[in-house]
Amino acid sequence: MDTMAQEMVRDTAARPPRVLIADDQQAVLDALRLLLKQEGYEIEAASSPAAVLATLANGTFDALLMDLNYARDTTSGQEGLDLVARVQEIDRTLPIVVMTAWSSVPVAVEAMRRGVRDFVEKPWNNDAVVRTLQQQVNVAREERRQRLLAEQEAVLARETERGLLPREIPQLPGYEICGAWQPASTLGGDYFDARKLSDHLLALSIADVSGKGTSAALLVSNLQAAVRASSSADVPPCELCHDVNQLMRSNLGQDRFVTFFYALLDAASHQLTYCNAGHNAPVLVRGSGSVERLNSGGLVLGLAVEAPYEQATVKLDPGDRLLLFTDGLTEANSAEGEEFGEERLIETAVQNRGLSAKAMEEKLLGSAAAFSSSFTDDVTLVVVAVKEEVASG
Repeated sequence: MDTMAQEMVRDTAARPPRVLIADDQQAVLDALRLLLKQEGYEIEAASSPAAVLATLANGTFDALLMDLNYARDTTSGQEGLDLVARVQEIDRTLPIVVMTAWSSVPVAVEAMRRGVRDFVEKPWNNDAVVRTLQQQVNVAREERRQRLLAEQEAVLARETERGLLPREIPQLPGYEICGAWQPASTLGGDYFDARKLSDHLLALSIADVSGKGTSAALLVSNLQAAVRASSSADVPPCELCHDVNQLMRSNLGQDRFVTFFYALLDAASHQLTYCNAGHNAPVLVRGSGSVERLNSGGLVLGLAVEAPYEQATVKLDPGDRLLLFTDGLTEANSAEGEEFGEERLIETAVQNRGLSAKAMEEKLLGSAAAFSSSFTDDVTLVVVAVKEEVASG
């Protein structure tokens, strides 16, 4: 957690609890204000639901102590129930304690079913009011502290992930290569890299670490270090996957694994030699419109120390388009829960195979975004386009 976050946590713990009291009877407000000020609380008062909402919109509180019955309706509690719903729309972390007459306890129970944390009966017992509020304030402050820590952790992990991605993708003669990473609201474990090993040789890799959060980001960092330490022009993809699997095995728990694809793109021979360790099989769209899937390889990384890996080589021709992607793209869901899917991805790529790599990337990401209500996982896409003027050799 950074210094600013630490200061915010300390400030929250040090300052007096702020409580908003809501009741349509001034005598009740005055009595509760006096009681709670003696206990060290900072108090704001509101005499109507509208005043409660206006006050919450302009300040932060540790608890709301509110009546369920107001001037419009003093028996059913419906106005109070409606207010509970509106308050939760503003801040679901704000603990709500309701006050109700003994004859309206069923209404208070209904309010708790809707999210109210506790209730006290009128006429109240002073000790019970103070004890109930203090308990809810403590719980709310701890929840907010944990949420702040999680948010700071997410920012750090996201910055770590972003820092591992290539700032610029190196290019080869006769090829156009581009890549995109779109983070979701929750942290995933996507990774891709493109490293030039010689004037005509490029190492391409893409991976997806199981799990989410900071631990996934740290594993991505470990993966990048292992790949870069093991890769060179003289190391074939199958050997690299074997070596990286052994290096990663010690960092992965029993329930963690990495899907990984690694390839060497040779612009001189126009060949792609690859090994697929359980990753979504990249799609090779030929200029003719036919499609090949690159699935030769072996197990995902991390399942077995001595897992065997094999490699394969494909020839790339002018007009071909190669797509490397993570499942965040294909598993993007529509509002109805339908996945974008690999079939739709391939169909879109085939129909737009004449586009440049960048235009293809934008088309595919745009189609998935238009189809889905939101991306729930990180989305990574790499597109390699073989230019038309490249000789097939």
